[in-house]
Amino acid sequence: FGEEILQETNYYIENGLRHIRPYNFTFTTHAKGRWVGKKLIDIFKNEFSSSPVEYYINAIQNGKITVNNKIPSANTIVRDNDVIRNTVHRHEPPVTANPIQIIKMDDDIVVINKPASIPVHPCGRYRHNSVVFMLARDYGLQNLHTIHRLDRLTSGILIFARTLQKAQELEKQVRDRQIEKQYVCRVDGEFPTETIDCKEPIDVVSHKLGVCRVSPKGKSCQTIFQRLSYNGKTSLVKCIPLTGRMHQIRVHLQWLGYPIVNDPIYNHEAWGPNKGKAGHIDKDVDSIVLTLLQFHRHDNVIPKQVDEIKNLDSVDELDKDNSSSSSQNCENISQVRQHQDNKSESHITTEKIQASEDVNQSPMVSPLENNVHQDCVECRLTYKDPTPEEMVLWLHALKYKGPDWEFEAKLPEWSLDN
Repeated sequence: FGEEILQETNYYIENGLRHIRPYNFTFTTHAKGRWVGKKLIDIFKNEFSSSPVEYYINAIQNGKITVNNKIPSANTIVRDNDVIRNTVHRHEPPVTANPIQIIKMDDDIVVINKPASIPVHPCGRYRHNSVVFMLARDYGLQNLHTIHRLDRLTSGILIFARTLQKAQELEKQVRDRQIEKQYVCRVDGEFPTETIDCKEPIDVVSHKLGVCRVSPKGKSCQTIFQRLSYNGKTSLVKCIPLTGRMHQIRVHLQWLGYPIVNDPIYNHEAWGPNKGKAGHIDKDVDSIVLTLLQFHRHDNVIPKQVDEIKNLDSVDELDKDNSSSSSQNCENISQVRQHQDNKSESHITTEKIQASEDVNQSPMVSPLENNVHQDCVECRLTYKDPTPEEMVLWLHALKYKGPDWEFEAKLPEWSLDN
């Protein structure tokens, strides 16, 4: 992306959060096979129900929705290979305002300590509030090659190559398993003092929602765990993943019975009273996923007008098509937050409901008063700010070590036993 894209909006800091001012953005997609032969308005009505049908009729009439760069009618029949564009007033969720720490930067490489809450690449509702956009805008670092990724809520070491040659060199080291990775996390309970070598295979049980579990059908993987400390309630654990499966550390810890303290997925009662320890669950995985989804509510979404908030739980296919990273990068199930208030109330955000993203999105207050679009559904909504606790998973990429290099990040505050 060029300077024009970087300057299409700006940001402001409020209450420790980095907010992106809403901006116009055009989603582009080729017609899906299931769309061919259907009316344009029916496609938007049935598949993009984050806005009422009246909004899409107006958008078509006003030229915000086009087919092959021409203004269609609501009853236009979509053909194979049609190019559909939808210009929207895009609202991004806030992320932490904590700065990105540059650990090393030279002509070949950039190494940072990624703050929790920021996705690596644009995905879902996140674009300008992503690491690659921030590095380009705030540090002038563009055209970086990603060597590995971290989930949005995970903090720690993140490595980029600045040249193709360096990227190929580091990627070969990854393939040849020449890179040693060390993570730290805080788990429930008193973790055993002896080193544990977990080799349980992991299977992705829901690709759309990004949920995994230990299963004989899964792919082989291995994680070594070692307790670093115990404070009487929780344990600080060093984790060395020898393979790189999705959610590997988190799933293995769940299997062992010591889930990460604030893990929104794998430390959840939806898995049963034992929370999935040793694979003991009292219902099928599909039911577990549905149970997690039921915890998502729009209680934190407040309409500014007495307009409908219709079907905010929709899949934004145009959004997904414009994402430059896989659904895993942004964590399809990106948040299930547990609030302790005599009972546990959990919220979940998934790629399936990216049309509304986090129920914890920021309140649209005075900085946006001059940037309100009357036909924008989200401009009529306000959102509660996420709390600091809701923006971090207690899992941190502490150290990455190669054949002739080593990078280490500072320990996070939650790693302190007090």
